[in-house]
Amino acid sequence: MKPLLLHGHERSITKIRYNREGDLLFSTAKDNKPTVWYSLNGERLGTYNGHNGAVWTNDISWDTRHFVTGAADNSVIIWDTEIGKKLSEIPTQSAVRTCNFAYSSKQFMISTDAAMGKMCQIQIFDLQQCLNERPEPIIVMPVQGPKVTASVWGPCDDYIITGHENGLLCKWDVKTGEQIDRIHEHTKLINDIQKSKDDLMFITASKDTTAKLFVSDSFKHLKTFKTERPVNSASLSPIRDHVVMGGGQEAMDVTTTSARVGKFDARFFHMIFEEEIGRVKGHFGPINSVLFHPDGKSYSSGGEDGYVRVHTFDPSYYDFKFDF
Repeated sequence: MKPLLLHGHERSITKIRYNREGDLLFSTAKDNKPTVWYSLNGERLGTYNGHNGAVWTNDISWDTRHFVTGAADNSVIIWDTEIGKKLSEIPTQSAVRTCNFAYSSKQFMISTDAAMGKMCQIQIFDLQQCLNERPEPIIVMPVQGPKVTASVWGPCDDYIITGHENGLLCKWDVKTGEQIDRIHEHTKLINDIQKSKDDLMFITASKDTTAKLFVSDSFKHLKTFKTERPVNSASLSPIRDHVVMGGGQEAMDVTTTSARVGKFDARFFHMIFEEEIGRVKGHFGPINSVLFHPDGKSYSSGGEDGYVRVHTFDPSYYDFKFDF
């Protein structure tokens, strides 16, 4: 697989996302310029200028009209995707760690860090209300204890699933704002949560060197994928029983070891048998975000080295059969 190398960021990548059709790839980094690319040829379409700090998170609405970003400058910005215009800016009391559109894209949620004496909060906003210059949250959920580090909406937008600093997974009712379930399967910080194509399952990536598969509704733990280094991101293939995971040695220790020792390759596991089926090398540092294309025929990874790599699978990938 010869990857497309997308280099538009000066600092490490924090989050990459595809739009629903998969023709556009959005990336945010510790620099302050979220960027959008054509996923087919790697051409840069443009940047979104308006943040003054590291941009930790982003999400794109299902119709690709609106793009939302959250940053360390204590703000959330809603953009017009096509022309890059800032439509609304929402000030927060601390850095914004996660943001996600609901399936309908009529609402979106954000989570803020516990910092400067402020408690970690989950806030839900009405998109139309924000565009009409009334950016007040319709519900605020204070988070007691460890801060939220990853989040997704559950099926039918009935609840929000959050991953926390201490490995806790929680489920929140979006109508009442109450916590309705919690499990503690991980032992360290949860870096990423991604859903399956049908929303019935989700996978978590943790600093405790594992990724775990859960049922969305019951929170039942199904599978564990073990590595020997922190896992920063994990994604489920929409067409095959495959999982891709990215991570590596801590970024602060990278200068002391070679790329081989740091184990910065993307790793593929079989979702049913929990066994590794392949590796892809390339990044010169930990992989911070990894994502399958919506059609399952390629995947992208964003690393500490500031590069986004887009890999299209060779024909041999589709011929692979797992031997019993």
